Amino acid sequence: MNKAVRKLKPEGIWKHFDEINAVPRASKKEERISDYIKAFGESLGLETQQDKNLNVLIRKPATKGMSGRETVILQSHLDMVHQKNSSSKFDFDSEGIDMYVDGDWVKARETTLGADNGIGVASIMTILASKDIAHPALEALFTIDEETGMTGAKTLKKGWLKGNIMLNLDTEDDDELTIGCAGGIDVTAQGGYEFVPAFEGKVYELKVSGLTGGHSGVDIHLGRANANKVMNRVLFELVSNTETGILSIDGGSLRNAIPRESVALILLNDEATAKKIIAAEKKKLKSEFRLTDAALDITLKGSDQSADHIAHREFIKAFLRAVYACPNGIYRMTPGIAGLVQTSNNVSRVILKDGSFEVQNLTRSSVDSEKFDLVNAISGALELCGGHVSTSGDYPGWEPKPDAAIIKIMEDIYRKMFKSEPRVDAIHAGLECGIIGAPYPAMQMISFGPNIYGAHSPDERVQISSVQKFWTYLLEVLKNIPKKK
Repeated sequence: MNKAVRKLKPEGIWKHFDEINAVPRASKKEERISDYIKAFGESLGLETQQDKNLNVLIRKPATKGMSGRETVILQSHLDMVHQKNSSSKFDFDSEGIDMYVDGDWVKARETTLGADNGIGVASIMTILASKDIAHPALEALFTIDEETGMTGAKTLKKGWLKGNIMLNLDTEDDDELTIGCAGGIDVTAQGGYEFVPAFEGKVYELKVSGLTGGHSGVDIHLGRANANKVMNRVLFELVSNTETGILSIDGGSLRNAIPRESVALILLNDEATAKKIIAAEKKKLKSEFRLTDAALDITLKGSDQSADHIAHREFIKAFLRAVYACPNGIYRMTPGIAGLVQTSNNVSRVILKDGSFEVQNLTRSSVDSEKFDLVNAISGALELCGGHVSTSGDYPGWEPKPDAAIIKIMEDIYRKMFKSEPRVDAIHAGLECGIIGAPYPAMQMISFGPNIYGAHSPDERVQISSVQKFWTYLLEVLKNIPKKK
């Protein structure tokens, strides 16, 4: 129990957030959190269903005087991105998130916080448990695996939902009403390579660290350094100008996180020249990324590991060129909508070891045809080094319906409550709305939430005052749901 967090207002949200943050809930490992939510619903005496894929649906009747209103679906996902600093010994499978309060923020020590989408989950739990919050009939939908494929949303059984209005609580700016999002697809290149006997030299660890990282969708336009691309650039210079052997490369962690670190084991016979090349590249990179990644660092230190064999030099040259050519970052901005990315790619994971390699990407776009055009570009690059490219986890975007009645209602409420205009727009990230709403063409959908910064990285934090703002707004919206037609 985190007493400092539980003292925050509104107490219900922080109490439930503390409780679910004690339950490990990585994507594709949601058994414990799904069972926890199921037991929670049953403990309240509410109709509770858990499907075979571990999605949970809890129904709560309308409060007094609200039964004539439209049924509302409150939706959030149960999984969180498990990422930590390389120096952290934290075990996500057995430990609860170590949270602390820092001024107006709740943070976690050296790991992701889980505010994405734990604050949404905790808010829904608070409403379900309440006895004095006015609301229409509710369907609380808790989905799994949103972060790595949206398989929970994809496998929802048809007809499970009865509501015509869905409030998705997964947006991360409290002045934003999201009405559309990009689709995505995982692109993976795999292959093998030959070894050659190692030359005489010493093994070193080359490490890229200190990068900012972040969400590979909503932060992709910020131009932050990608550790895999930085490592590839340094290795390319070393291999091109010295006799450098490659034993292994291990960069990045999750597809939906901009890579923050990469480590390579390399064989050198001229340490002095290598250090000069690394220093020169580091100087250039720190200048290029001084505004986004001021702590960028590239280090070389001796390793106790020996080298009997290394990757074939001609293969390594081809591999480094292929990763160099692989698109990363913004591919195209959205014409006519200032500042909105239309299509992008994140080179999220690069692994080379023991005769095999794998390069993982997450490609996003609000235009399906352009998404697959970028897939072809990625494939073309990575096939140059013998990679076999496959795709998986394809999910559609969410097409905006700006004239939906719920949007107008929520805009008006926001103006009255906060004396300012909300931003009504689409985002370059994946939300489940497009998938969930596909079988229900008449469903009105909107996404909103509190300020959550640094999602998908150990810098993730949620603003306490913004949670309070979000909460009062959510309660007012529930009071103003329109009557059934």
